[in-house]
Order: sequence, then structure tokens, then C-alpha cells
Amino acid sequence: MQILVGQKTCKRPLTFILPICLLGSCISHEPSLLIPEITLSAEDISFYEENYTNLSVDFGIDVAINESDSLLNVEQLPGVRVRSIVANGAADSAGIQIGDIILAIDNLETNTPDTILAIQQIDHTGSYEFRVRRNTAVFSVTIDGRQITTTDSAKELYRIDPIATRASYETELGQINDQAKIATARVIEIFADSPLLSAGLKVNDRVLAINGHELNSAQDLVSRVNTDFELGEELTLTIYDGQAVTNRRVKLWEPGRSISRINFGPILQYDSSINLSSKSISVFDFWLFAVYRYSQTGNERSHNILELFSITSDYGELVEVQE
Repeated sequence: MQILVGQKTCKRPLTFILPICLLGSCISHEPSLLIPEITLSAEDISFYEENYTNLSVDFGIDVAINESDSLLNVEQLPGVRVRSIVANGAADSAGIQIGDIILAIDNLETNTPDTILAIQQIDHTGSYEFRVRRNTAVFSVTIDGRQITTTDSAKELYRIDPIATRASYETELGQINDQAKIATARVIEIFADSPLLSAGLKVNDRVLAINGHELNSAQDLVSRVNTDFELGEELTLTIYDGQAVTNRRVKLWEPGRSISRINFGPILQYDSSINLSSKSISVFDFWLFAVYRYSQTGNERSHNILELFSITSDYGELVEVQE
């Protein structure tokens, strides 16, 4: 009888410890690949950005009010100070430097940046006479103003979805069976790992709707699949291949999942982060003492046994440290 009692006494700690560890255990997941962030384009965009409106001449400089260097007595001094210079621009070619003070252009005093802008708005071909102060020296230099052309020569080719469907689309008006023309997103290019391939879509197929909701444009398709749905989610695309209208089930691209955290109390702890390229494992970790710890950050790996022996490796080199 005493032997049986002794056996029961030995088993009770394990009976209580194991459920306690399991109650506090958890397993977490994260994407196995880093998902890049994309900025969705607006429906109507311009590829030409104007810094200033109605400018005809470019001097290749950026100027500001010429203020005194004293913090106790801030005073506006004559001229404007050159803050930046466009490399190989008109001012750079003439020898103007950052910090120079432009006192006048063609004998017109330039005490504010607006004066420079007003001169640049005048359609004048030829040279300009700059009066410039550098430190305590004042000199004159001739600058050939360069004409500004504001032609928008960029032409849009298509809209691209690099993540969810991994394909490119172009807005196109289409007509089906003598019906009124509607907006479609014509498939321009399908990438090798695109989910459209497994759904049977081909280049030049036209996407009419997503889950029964008609599209307004190619950008509408790109925006909706990246904002209204989660990666890996299934949706229905209404397709017109030039002969018939069909519905295709498409599962959006997904990066897969990997275990990022395992916590079985002090018995086993595992952490992994794809963002930091790091991993850590500890066995029988009682905070101040662990039987075994392993950590990896980048190419560096570290093993720690009983808090007495530590081995660290990096790029093939092993270093043993005894504490």
C-alpha cells in the first residue's frame, strides 16, 4: 500500500503541470513571404508635374529671402539667397554657387523670390545679366535662360496589379451581342505565377465584372481586388473571350503561411520573424535559466547550453565562449 501511495505522489506533479502548460500554449502564423505595399493610382492621372505655372524661362536655381544670420536680430537684406542649383543648369553653367546672393537681374532689383518668378514668366529668349554678391565681393555674370517646354509626351500603356492577380490590364470599351458598349478591363499580360492561369484566362480576354459587379475601368479592377478582398480569397470574374461570356472562379495569389510563434510555457518557446530574419528557440526556459537556447539574426547563429556554454557562428566562423 505504501508503494502505491508513493507512485501516485510522483505522478501528481506531472498531472498538474502538463495541463497548466497546455492552457498557456499558443501557435501563431505569419505570411511566409514579405508582401510589398503598393500605392493605387487614381483613375485619371497626369504624367507631367508642373513645379510652377506659366514659366517660360528656367534659370536652374531655387532661391529664398536673404535673411541675416543673426538669431537675435533677424533682418531681411537686399537680394535673394540661392538655396539649390540644378546640376548642369543655366546658373550652374555660369558659375553660380549655393549661398550666392542675387542682387539684380538686368538692373531689376531682386529682393523677393517672386521677382525671380516674374522674370521667368516673361517669354524672352537670350541672355540675362545677373548682379551677384558672394561674401564681400559683388560681380556680374551673364546667364542664358533656357526655354521651358510643357508638352506632355508620356502615354499610358496599361494598369498593373503586381500582387493579387499578378497581371496587367487596359481599359477598353467592348460590345457584346449588339448590346450597348460597356467598359471592360482587357488582359494585357499575365505573369508566370498569376492565379489567372489556373482559372483559364488568356491575354486579350476582357473582364466584365467581379462577383457580378460591373467594372468601370482597368484601374477599378486593380483597386477592387487589392482593397475589397484578402490575399488567397476566391472571387468570380465575368469574362468575355470574344465568343462567349463565362464566369471563372479565381483564387487570388497568397504568400503562404509559416509558424511565427510557438509557446508551450517553459517547456518550449519558438519565435520567428521574416521581417527581421530572426529565429529563437528555448527548451525548459525558466526565465533566469534555460537548458538550451538558440537564436539566429541574419547570418549569425548562437547556441547556449545550461547558461554555461555559448557558441556563436557568423559567416562560417565559430567562436566558443565559456562563462
